[in-house]
Amino acid sequence: MEERTLVCKDCGKEFIFTVGEQEFYKEKGFDNDPVRCPECRRSRKQQRNNRNFDR
Repeated sequence: MEERTLVCKDCGKEFIFTVGEQEFYKEKGFDNDPVRCPECRRSRKQQRNNRNFDR
Protein backbone atom coordinates (compact mmCIF):
# COMPACT_ATOMS: atom_id res chain seq x y z
CA MET A 1 0.00 0.00 0.00
CA GLU A 2 1.11 3.56 -0.61
CA GLU A 3 -0.30 7.04 0.01
CA ARG A 4 -2.80 8.23 -2.57
CA THR A 5 -3.95 11.70 -3.54
CA LEU A 6 -7.73 12.08 -3.68
CA VAL A 7 -9.95 15.07 -4.54
CA CYS A 8 -12.66 16.24 -2.13
CA LYS A 9 -16.14 16.18 -3.67
CA ASP A 10 -17.24 19.20 -1.60
CA CYS A 11 -14.38 21.71 -1.86
CA GLY A 12 -12.40 20.21 -4.76
CA LYS A 13 -9.15 20.34 -2.80
CA GLU A 14 -6.64 17.49 -3.06
CA PHE A 15 -5.86 15.52 0.10
CA ILE A 16 -3.64 12.57 0.98
CA PHE A 17 -5.20 9.22 1.88
CA THR A 18 -2.39 7.87 4.04
CA VAL A 19 -1.38 4.24 4.42
CA GLY A 20 -2.55 4.35 8.05
CA GLU A 21 -5.98 5.64 7.01
CA GLN A 22 -6.22 2.97 4.31
CA GLU A 23 -5.41 0.27 6.88
CA PHE A 24 -8.05 1.70 9.23
CA TYR A 25 -10.68 1.71 6.45
CA LYS A 26 -9.78 -1.88 5.54
CA GLU A 27 -9.92 -2.98 9.19
CA LYS A 28 -13.39 -1.45 9.58
CA GLY A 29 -14.60 -3.17 6.41
CA PHE A 30 -15.09 0.03 4.41
CA ASP A 31 -14.95 -0.76 0.69
CA ASN A 32 -14.92 2.83 -0.62
CA ASP A 33 -12.28 5.52 -0.32
CA PRO A 34 -13.24 8.74 1.48
CA VAL A 35 -14.79 11.32 -0.83
CA ARG A 36 -14.27 14.35 1.43
CA CYS A 37 -11.10 15.88 2.84
CA PRO A 38 -10.64 15.80 6.63
CA GLU A 39 -11.80 19.44 6.98
CA CYS A 40 -15.04 18.83 5.05
CA ARG A 41 -15.65 15.57 6.96
CA ARG A 42 -15.25 17.44 10.24
CA SER A 43 -17.57 20.21 9.04
CA ARG A 44 -20.30 17.76 7.95
CA LYS A 45 -20.04 15.84 11.22
CA GLN A 46 -20.39 19.07 13.19
CA GLN A 47 -23.46 20.08 11.12
CA ARG A 48 -25.07 16.66 11.76
CA ASN A 49 -24.37 16.94 15.48
CA ASN A 50 -25.82 20.46 15.61
CA ARG A 51 -29.02 19.27 13.88
CA ASN A 52 -29.43 16.50 16.46
CA PHE A 53 -29.28 19.07 19.29
CA ASP A 54 -31.98 21.21 17.62
CA ARG A 55 -34.61 18.48 17.94
